[in-house]
Amino acid sequence: MRRSFLVATALLLVACGSDEKGPDAPSEAPSASSQPLPEGVEAISLLGEDLRAPTLPPDVRAIYEENLAAAEAEYDAAPEDVDAIIWLGRRTAYLGRYREAIEIYTRGIELHPDDARLYRHRGHRYITIREFDRAIADFERAVELIRGTEDEVEPDGLPNALGVPTSTLHFNTWYHLGLAHYLKGDLAEALEAWRSCLEVSEHVDSQVATTYWLNNTLRRMGRDDEADALLEPIRADLEIIEVGSYLDVLLLYRGERTPEDLVGPSGADATLGSTTTAYGVAVWYLMNGREDEGWALMERVLTNRDQWAAFGYIAAEADVARREG
Repeated sequence: MRRSFLVATALLLVACGSDEKGPDAPSEAPSASSQPLPEGVEAISLLGEDLRAPTLPPDVRAIYEENLAAAEAEYDAAPEDVDAIIWLGRRTAYLGRYREAIEIYTRGIELHPDDARLYRHRGHRYITIREFDRAIADFERAVELIRGTEDEVEPDGLPNALGVPTSTLHFNTWYHLGLAHYLKGDLAEALEAWRSCLEVSEHVDSQVATTYWLNNTLRRMGRDDEADALLEPIRADLEIIEVGSYLDVLLLYRGERTPEDLVGPSGADATLGSTTTAYGVAVWYLMNGREDEGWALMERVLTNRDQWAAFGYIAAEADVARREG
């Protein structure tokens, strides 16, 4: 089932051109400011707001801090070991210390300039702090380094319920490159990156996640027929582990869900899942001529302040910033 899903979706995209913006394509989003930040601020949003480390429940913070302490001990024992560097960066970022994580990866790159993983992880955190151009540069370097190499499973820093990793280095490199272009509003480049991502999406979760962003991209380029064809393999009974929010939005486009089914809690009660889903539903509203509802839902996403590092939040922020800019 997984292989047939991959082949079917890949074939559907072979003929996709990438030289058009389309009537609903967003213009480029502004970049985050590189000016010195106030103390405790991790980033400046695309709307000019200070973004501080998200609040974590005490029990979650305790686990993350314990994991970071273990990563620090491993790093202290082998400060030039690339795996120790990567895990130190990852564990630091999970506590919302994104700029510190970037510094860790940068030091790692100085020691290991040809390790694609360091660029992939640093690029992810450049997305988090709204430095999209720097993220793209890192992912493009990672693409150069992984070209012609055998793919490898990327271990999860925050394991899913089954403890089964669903992504790989090649997948994550192309996926985040596509995302960075999408957030900038460059849909043609995003489409190319996600097409390459689909080719290396071995797990059904990866395939669904890639299809979600490809669908958004094609719809916003005015290429609904291609997007409809892309959704043909999508079914409610796909054996996914952790991308239920993405699958639900794809089923909404297939007419098997309603917006009312999907929009969950917002504000202080928002979760990563509800933020992800709300952004997808907001785009669905826009693509179906319900613009007032779509923009209202985008604004609602932005009340989820502790979710500001989530991709759905960043995407909503970028869309709203373009609209207001």
